[in-house]
Amino acid sequence: QVQLVESGGGLVQAGGSLRLSCAASGRTFSVYTMGWFRQAPGKEREFVAAISWIDGNTDYADSVKGRFTISRDNAKAVYLQMNSLKPEDTAVYYCAASKYYGTTSANSAYDYWGQGTQVTVSS
Repeated sequence: QVQLVESGGGLVQAGGSLRLSCAASGRTFSVYTMGWFRQAPGKEREFVAAISWIDGNTDYADSVKGRFTISRDNAKAVYLQMNSLKPEDTAVYYCAASKYYGTTSANSAYDYWGQGTQVTVSS
């Protein structure tokens, strides 16, 4: 099992920035890709960004390219730097871990999920 704990959410004005963190523990050697997803009220959970533990390759949803940056460190933590935030970025953000070898945007490819952290962007 892998446990994921997110932090860093909050309320910010449009145009502002937030940095989300995700700490992974447990059998972290079994996962190869980490991702961030988000779910807004009344909408399905959607892919935001992913990063490979192996080579650092990244992938982003078109809606966040150029504004969000995913990164990792050797302590099995993953970060999501969010700049130029928009009201439509408001959602619960989830960290996820996958045994899939390579970045993937598919919900079904992720095996472990955190509890989520709320991000609210006011206009």
